[in-house]
Parts: sequence; structure tokens; C-alpha cells
Amino acid sequence: MEIRNRKKKKYAVWLLWSAIAVYGGMCLYLFYMQSIQPMVEDNLYFMSDLPYHISMIVDDDWYYSFTAYIYQILHFLARGGTALIAAFLAAMTVLCIGLTEKLLRLLAGRERADAVTLAGALALNLVMPFYWAYAGNYRYLSYQAGNIWHNSTYQCMKPLALAVMIYYIKVETGYRERMTVRQWAALAALLFVCTGVKPSFLTVFAPVLAVKLLTDLWKKVPFKQVFLLGSTVLPACGVILWQNMVLFGEDTGHGIDFSPWYTFSLHANRTKLAVLCSIAFPLVILLFSAKELWRDKRYLFVWGMTGVGFAQALCLVETGSRSRDGNFLWGYCIAVFLVFVISFEKWLLLWKKRGQGLFYKIAFGVSGCVFAYQVFCGVYFFARLLTGETYFMMN
Repeated sequence: MEIRNRKKKKYAVWLLWSAIAVYGGMCLYLFYMQSIQPMVEDNLYFMSDLPYHISMIVDDDWYYSFTAYIYQILHFLARGGTALIAAFLAAMTVLCIGLTEKLLRLLAGRERADAVTLAGALALNLVMPFYWAYAGNYRYLSYQAGNIWHNSTYQCMKPLALAVMIYYIKVETGYRERMTVRQWAALAALLFVCTGVKPSFLTVFAPVLAVKLLTDLWKKVPFKQVFLLGSTVLPACGVILWQNMVLFGEDTGHGIDFSPWYTFSLHANRTKLAVLCSIAFPLVILLFSAKELWRDKRYLFVWGMTGVGFAQALCLVETGSRSRDGNFLWGYCIAVFLVFVISFEKWLLLWKKRGQGLFYKIAFGVSGCVFAYQVFCGVYFFARLLTGETYFMMN
């Protein structure tokens, strides 16, 4: 019986890896179709930012992200084609699933990948907001999502953000006593590259790290250790200064304004309800696992990032031609993705506790239903994207 169960688990893992490979192939098709679309206003077929990103690099020599250099090389190797860029982005999506699975294992204390962590990682990379037409008609634009298929810099930042979180968690556990030069350099390098691709992750990670380090200092952690961990963000801050000059320099005509609720209200019917629907599963898990917020500092850290990201998206907006683009949402989006990941780990914890009483059974069942519906919303949305439908889709 034990041997048979092992075989079943092994087959389940291989089946899931096959499903992930198929998903990667679908993304390859999606990104290639996005990349070859003409840049005309009335073309909504496979609508995305990708052809504009490629054109800014190849035609205009306008660099604000490290992905520009990769695209330039891949465009040259493909002799002016976009197939290699599409393949690169598809590889990033598959890598993201692998890193999500690794983060889940780290959070749950599991040593090896299994069907549960693999299925969870795949689902977490498909999950979308809790669609409710009453809150917002647009499946994507009315809400905020951690999974995005139309913005290539976000797609490249996402696995790097996961890599930062994985390494940060490993370093943080022992940094109070010792932090090696290798650990410092690795974490600083990951933050540097992640920020160079897109600065959004650092804007939600660094403020929460600062609060965490100040708290540790108050708890008598040696100043040297606090400074070492905090200084890992300094190289990435240098990158942000460069990006700020490119994006908001005097010649660009763009700036930053304080305008509460502006971005959230652009496409939602009932703005505040749409915000709640966007993070329905994490909120339900938080409702049933409120005590975990104070017991698990990682859980508190990620919710802190979500709060910072929400505050930025709530209050800040660009001025000029990008005023309706919602670019201050990206930090909130990556925080939303991470809070879904850690909430899934708390959902698995509810499963383990289901034998302790009716409360945990109800908590697991209710939150599981919410998660299942949000995964369905994501699969449905992705399937329609594959048909060439715009991300402005409704109903």
C-alpha cells in the first residue's frame, strides 16, 4: 500500500509538471502574438505593452529597465524577430511557478516538492480577483491583481521578487548573530537586479524592512547586524535614482501628484468593494487566522508590504500623458501576489487543524471555496486572453 501511494504521488508530481509545461507553451504563444501586434490605437487584438516596450528599445534607444538590454540582444539574435523575446518571457512565467513552489515549501517547512505545493504554485500564478459585476465590470481593470500577462517588465520582476523573498527569509533567520559577506552580496545583488527590472518591489519591500529593523534595534539587536541587513537595499536605491531621472526628468513632462482613490476609481463601479474583492482570499484567511498575524512575523511582514503598496496606489498618481496608466499600482500588485502565497500556506495550516473542531473545518471550507472561485476567474481570464481578447474584457 505504501509503495502504491508513493507511485501515485510521483505520478501526480509528473502530471503537474506536465501541466506547468503546457502553461508555459500557452504563454509562449500569448507573448509571441502580443509582440507582433501593430502599434495602432484601434488594434485591440492581443493587446499588451510588449510591442511598445520593444519599440522603445529597438527604435528609440530608450532604456529605463534592465530588460531593455536583454530584449536588445534577443532581438538581434532573432534577426529582428520577436520569437526569442516571447520565449524569454514564457521562461520567466515557468520560473515564477518554480520559485512560488519553493517559497511555499520554505514557509510550510517542507523539504521536497510534492503535489500540494506544485498545484498550489500553479494555482497561485493563475488566481485573479473575485469577479463581481456589481463591484466592477472589467475582470482585470476594475480590480487589482498579482498575476498580469500584458506587462513584460512586471512579468520579469515577479520571479526576481520571489527570489528576493526566499533569500531574505533565509538570511533573516540568523542575521542577528551573523551575516556573511556572501549573504550580504547575494541579497544586495538580487535587490539590485529586481529593482533594475522594475522598481515597484523595492518600494513596498524597503519601507517594511526599515520598520522591522527599527523594531529589532529596539529589541537590542546589535546595531552592526541591523545596519548590515538594511544596507543591502543601498545599491538598489542607486538604480531608482537613475530610473527616476529617466522617467521623471525635467524634459519628460511627467511628475507625481497626490490624488487619493483616483487610480482605483478609474474603472470600478464601486471602488472600495472592488478593492476588497481583489484580495478576497487573503482577507478571509486573515479573518480566520488573525492570531497568526502576531505569531508569524513573515505573515505580518507580507501584510505590511500589502499595506504600503495599497497606500502608494491609493494616494499617488503620475501627471502628464501617463496619468491614467496606474503605474503606482505595480508595487501593490506584487504585494498582492505575495500575500496570496503566504495566505495559501495559512490555508494549508487550517487543513492540518481541521480535526481540532468545527471552526477549523468551516474556516478551511469557506476560504477554500473563495480561493477556488478566484482560481476559476484566473483560468477563465487567461483562456480568453489566448483567443486574442483585450484585457479590457467584461463579464
